[in-house]
Amino acid sequence: MGRFPTRKRFTFLITLFVLSTMFSSAQKVSLNFSGQNLRTVLESITEQTDYSLAYSKEAVDLSDAVSINVTDADLSQVLNELLTSRNIGYEVRDNKIYIFDRPQAASQVAQGQQQEVTIRGTVLDDEGEPIIGANIVVPGTTIGTVTDVDGNYTINIPRGSSLRFSFIGYVDQVFAITNQTSLNVRLIEDSELLDELVVVGYGVQRKSVVTAAISQVTAEELNVTRPTRVEDALKGKVSGVQITQSSGQPGSDSKVRIRGIGTINNSEPLYIVDGMEVGGGISYLNPVDIASVEILKDAASAAIYGSRAANGVILVTTKKGATGKATINYDVSYGWQNPWKKREILNAGEYMVVMNESRLNDGNLPLFNAEQMSSAGNGTDWQEETFYFNAPVQNHQVSVSGGTEKASYFLSFGYFDQAGIVGGNFDRSNYSRYSLRSNSTYNIFETLERSFLNNIDLGVNVGYSRDKSTGIETNSEYGSILGSALSFSPLVPVYADEETAASILAQYPYAVRNGDRVFSIPPSGFQEIANPVGMLHQPTAGLNNSDKLVGSLWAELTIIPELKFRSSYGFDMAFWGYDAYSFPYFLATQGKDQQFSTVQSEMNRGYTWQVENYFSYNKSFEDVHNLSFVLGQSASKYSYRNLGGNDRDLLENDPSKANINYAIADPKDERVWGGTGGYNFTARASYFGRIDYNYDEKYMVQATVRRDGSSVFGPGNKWGVFPSFSAGWNVTNEEFMGGRPEWFDYMKVRASWGKNGNDRIEQFLYTSLMNGGQNYYFGGGYDVVEDLSKVGENSGQMQYGSSPGYIPNPDVKWEESSQINIGIDTRFLRSALTFSVDYFKKQTIDMLMYQPIPSYVGIGAPIANVGDMENWGIEFETGWINNIGDFNYSITANASYLQNKLINLGNETGEQIYEDAGASGVGSYVKGMNGEVFPYFYGFVTDGIFQNQAEVDAHTSADGEKLQAAALPGDVRFVDLNNDGVISDADKTKIGKGMPDWTYGLTLSADWKGLDMNLFFQGTIGNDVYDFSQRGDIPLNNRPAWILDRWHGEGTSNHIPRMTSANPNGNWRSSDLYVKDGSYMRLKSAQLGYTLPTDVTRRFAVQRLRVYVSADNLFTFTSYDGFDPEIASGDYTTIGIDRGIYPQSRTVSVGANITF
Repeated sequence: MGRFPTRKRFTFLITLFVLSTMFSSAQKVSLNFSGQNLRTVLESITEQTDYSLAYSKEAVDLSDAVSINVTDADLSQVLNELLTSRNIGYEVRDNKIYIFDRPQAASQVAQGQQQEVTIRGTVLDDEGEPIIGANIVVPGTTIGTVTDVDGNYTINIPRGSSLRFSFIGYVDQVFAITNQTSLNVRLIEDSELLDELVVVGYGVQRKSVVTAAISQVTAEELNVTRPTRVEDALKGKVSGVQITQSSGQPGSDSKVRIRGIGTINNSEPLYIVDGMEVGGGISYLNPVDIASVEILKDAASAAIYGSRAANGVILVTTKKGATGKATINYDVSYGWQNPWKKREILNAGEYMVVMNESRLNDGNLPLFNAEQMSSAGNGTDWQEETFYFNAPVQNHQVSVSGGTEKASYFLSFGYFDQAGIVGGNFDRSNYSRYSLRSNSTYNIFETLERSFLNNIDLGVNVGYSRDKSTGIETNSEYGSILGSALSFSPLVPVYADEETAASILAQYPYAVRNGDRVFSIPPSGFQEIANPVGMLHQPTAGLNNSDKLVGSLWAELTIIPELKFRSSYGFDMAFWGYDAYSFPYFLATQGKDQQFSTVQSEMNRGYTWQVENYFSYNKSFEDVHNLSFVLGQSASKYSYRNLGGNDRDLLENDPSKANINYAIADPKDERVWGGTGGYNFTARASYFGRIDYNYDEKYMVQATVRRDGSSVFGPGNKWGVFPSFSAGWNVTNEEFMGGRPEWFDYMKVRASWGKNGNDRIEQFLYTSLMNGGQNYYFGGGYDVVEDLSKVGENSGQMQYGSSPGYIPNPDVKWEESSQINIGIDTRFLRSALTFSVDYFKKQTIDMLMYQPIPSYVGIGAPIANVGDMENWGIEFETGWINNIGDFNYSITANASYLQNKLINLGNETGEQIYEDAGASGVGSYVKGMNGEVFPYFYGFVTDGIFQNQAEVDAHTSADGEKLQAAALPGDVRFVDLNNDGVISDADKTKIGKGMPDWTYGLTLSADWKGLDMNLFFQGTIGNDVYDFSQRGDIPLNNRPAWILDRWHGEGTSNHIPRMTSANPNGNWRSSDLYVKDGSYMRLKSAQLGYTLPTDVTRRFAVQRLRVYVSADNLFTFTSYDGFDPEIASGDYTTIGIDRGIYPQSRTVSVGANITF
């Protein structure tokens, strides 16, 4: 990437934020229609403004013929002209134009009729805000009125009448009037009645004509909880999307899979924020800034993004300002985090019994005598010593939005800070984020002289975030803090006594201390397992930091009312780095004994620019033919640079001076690295188009095509074409459905097919490159020094060495995935009940995979398009919304069933090992194989425990030979699956999988007179956990409490083998003994709030004040006995493998939402 001096960068950023805060966007419209229906005219208005149209077909008739010719007229003037004479009301708010029926004023009641009664009251929404323009009518008459700007109304009606309250987007309520004179009503929102717009690639569509599989999550749903990452807020909210949090460490990532693992390569979805592709996920976003998130699940919806969309697309739209006075929102919360459970392990007394038994079973003397065992007690609870209880988390969000008919803006600032429940009190597991956002639109050109080429709008969306984090190992059995807390001896105290401390310091001067107290060290044989509290105090630190600036600048020209041209420039500028130091320390003889100080610093810089230009057209013909299209091009380029170095032997052990220029080591001990990743840039060029047609909103068809070119492929394969087709049928719009039952409101059937691509591979694999760095000395000799921590001396001259890096494949091309989708959307009981179902089948072909070659070749393997994978599933979404008087409630749920199969791994054997732990005696335990789910847990099938020697002798092959000659009573009986008479790796098979069959979410919401409650449940069914949290190769390791159910005599257990360190039978090699049910249901969030009455809050200039208490991960229902059943640490091949996972915390928070 070229130079970008600091001063110019700062000026550039300031300019962006100044531009983005300018007030803008005059709401002017130009119309020229003759005899066109009213709905078409109104839709033309929405195309020319920032507003969308919201109305109920059941309440408002927009079929009137309209003739109008205006140029650059005020929006309010045009709406009045179109609607007032037709007795139709409207309201402009929340970026929508709400259209509703306006009944005639209450008529005079003739003398002699029933006695009249005057009713007064206020109509509020479900958040206690007044509803302007709500309809109040006596059914079957012309008596009616509407609410004023404060939601108040007055109406005279005959006593004994019924009074119906209605407003677009809310459920109607009817009351019988007897003697009351005051009636206050709260309407509950019914979002299904709104003909809402859904964001799609390069445009929007009405829900009623969408033919693809698109799910939407609104800002209200996102903000029920305040997660560290936006991805976590999506968990369980929509069907077909599985989000698994890697761990509970603050700032940890999540694995996001849309409709399963689509490839053995990168299966992450594509993220688009305000039209800009964003690398590295969307964790930089402040959830409060988001207006909506759309998930494009099928190929028809995602094909417009072509080569990047094989794994689905997540579209994020951030908030915009709305017409009206400035509104200030302040959201604040403060919470306390605790582990939701501790893992059951042996206490000191139990530990002694088990260790003695292990020694005796191996023919050795016991370690502990009866007196020691009787006085042992519980010993050290290392989990209690390690966890940070009541770890704080806080969140502050401030936003300002508003505008006039000629201006709109949205500004926000956010601060989030979270301490981890393991090491957060030592600044070892912490995360903080600052975020800024400025979104605005404004008009830079308009003319009243013509009705074409008469308007240009400009918009600037800019978001900036800075985060810092520290972290510990989150899922490791090799001496991590949590792994040690589970494995370290409960007989060892946290601190050594004075005599032992003196002995430790005499032998290890750098032993870790806390003031004058010395931490205990492990007894012999614990390898890298060490005192976990000492690890928290060891004199080391590592700080991750990142700055990210993502923005888009766009201009839109109205060519004619139906045709627009938009040009945009987007950028994603990221800076990230890592700074660390380590002073001399000792905690264990293996891996935790450092005799010198070190320091490291690394900086990275990445920059992506994107330019897009496209036309959009939308027009209706003869009231029934609706046509729209998008046609455009896109280009992007990414460049990267990094620089890092480390050194040793700092002048003094002072953290404030731990930087590279404070080190005094010999220059040959220094290391410097850096470069551009082996390439100057990666680039894409694209052309795309989409056409939509619907006939009277009965029959819908859509076709999309994108042609992409990528720099990562060779000259003959740079370009790929990705088409899609979809169709829909609104069954209930047919004339023959006119006589359907009243409870049956709506049904739409849709189907789609499409093809997407994936180009996420390394650069230049299509050609042969040279690898450098294979330097050697010529002449002279090499003198080995006695101190092996020092570098030896060379007397020769270094020569630069290079060799071919890998075998090229000039034919390498895109991965391709094709997908079919069939779906049905329905609504019942005046849209109180909704139900949708989708079936999909997704096939990935030409997966990019490295081909196995003999090791003697000496260079890297070639990549080739040889693999195939298949996913299919069914998705369900349903909802119910209703009220009982003032009590409003809703239930929404979704569930997804998914089956994955690896069709072709692309090698000769059709199988490959992905995880192996031979050093600990487990062996290979994760595998991929043709015809099976990818990946799966791999190991032996067991058939209980040998209860006596006779059973050992009877376990023979067909030839009468013992299958397990080394086994003794109490050992595991392994199954000879292939019947070859030998228990070997050939008998290993699939024993479980980390991917669930079912994922689901359930949300329960209710409110009553200012009180509100929200419960969100989320879970999985059909997934397994590979419990690798104990080490079989360390005899003195502590054990899980389930070891108490071990075999210790005939008939005592048929599942857990005997205790033995010699382990001649290999009892703890990979087998189904490690596999446990990982299904769970979690109360992910619970929130109880109260909104103060507006007549109270307005006394101190507050429009709205809501206080609440919330809890995250309050309850988890699972049979798994580990820290957490939700495990996704590492790559996709390690999903569900528990090595002592950092658990998610149970958090209780208090907070407030304040609007000024």
